[in-house]
Amino acid sequence: MRFLTASLLLATSLAAHAGPPAIYDEGVDAKAAIRATLAEAERASLPVLVVFGANWCGDCRMLDATFKHGPSAPLIAKAFKVVKVDVGRFDRNVDIAESYRVPLKKGIPAVAVLSPQGKLLYATEGGELADARKMGDQGVYDFFTRISASAK
Repeated sequence: MRFLTASLLLATSLAAHAGPPAIYDEGVDAKAAIRATLAEAERASLPVLVVFGANWCGDCRMLDATFKHGPSAPLIAKAFKVVKVDVGRFDRNVDIAESYRVPLKKGIPAVAVLSPQGKLLYATEGGELADARKMGDQGVYDFFTRISASAK
């Protein structure tokens, strides 16, 4: 009985310290993931939405939730192939963001929209999504409605 109680306490403690689940895969090869998503996008004739962010970022978490459950979810699913790129503490994949004219210093989440052939169509050069939580579901939806129309 003591062992069971100690095991339950340990499991509860570990779960409490684990934090929320990761939304960005910190170990993925981002360049390979972008190449794979571009191949999918070419087959589907859709642009690629490259989302730069980090697991510790509250605005990134809000944007991710909106993509899954908010009013933007059907729009994103229909209009883009999505690939997420972890930037860590601004010490990972910075070169990729820079290559797409995404200045991470303006804040995350940030996005780049690529044609299925990999040509840059749009980038959040001014930190447009860095306050995603303040934008709310409707603001995020409005933003991506404008972006999807310009990516066609």
